[in-house]
Amino acid sequence: MNKVVEICCGSYYDCLQAYKGKADRVELNSALYMGGLTPSIASLALTKKNTQLRVICMARPRGAGFCYGKEDFETLLLDIKTMMEFGADGIAFGCLDDTGNINIEQTKEAIDLIKFYGKDKEVVFHRAFDCVSNPFEATETLVKLDVDRILTSGLESKAIQGIELLKGLQMSYGDEIQIMAGSGINANNANKIMEYTGITQIHSSCKSWLNDKTTTKNNVSYAYSNNEYAYDVVDSKLVEELVKVTHK
Repeated sequence: MNKVVEICCGSYYDCLQAYKGKADRVELNSALYMGGLTPSIASLALTKKNTQLRVICMARPRGAGFCYGKEDFETLLLDIKTMMEFGADGIAFGCLDDTGNINIEQTKEAIDLIKFYGKDKEVVFHRAFDCVSNPFEATETLVKLDVDRILTSGLESKAIQGIELLKGLQMSYGDEIQIMAGSGINANNANKIMEYTGITQIHSSCKSWLNDKTTTKNNVSYAYSNNEYAYDVVDSKLVEELVKVTHK
């Protein structure tokens, strides 16, 4: 099976860098420092207009966890509808109940909406999966709901730490649902993870930093990193390096 490198992007700029580095696919977000939230429609529209990338859009209405009340879920559904109408190739989302199980009713409603726009539109259950109580039961539920792909780090902070569970999920369910490994994956460890687990799809941020000197000024700061002026971006050279080592 062909290997797939998906790049986690937080902007149109990031998508252009991923495209330049020859990524296979992108997941488009905003606010990556919060774990990724729903992207702007402008970033989606410009990416679809100016690249040939397959774009999976994040549908996440707020930070913190994934147990959504009525208002948050209503927002999530309208975000999905809007992004599909602006050309998204799929949606990454995750809905849990407060005990860490898949919220079946919400998940099914979101899937039905995504698939309304075409059977080729992809349904991805994102790293909300890494907060489930039982990963095998959760995977079986997602298989039954016809989810196309799960993004997971194996319930650990980094995929390399969750490599045993990643292997177990791939061995148990890889013929029924796509398992994509993400978090902390780079050109130095990607092949090790893929070869050991049998997983053929990886998700990486390929992150570097740029500076904006207006981030901290006077007695006001909007910094979110140790560098008071820095913001994170996708680095096309890191993407290119990752693609080369995994596709050779």
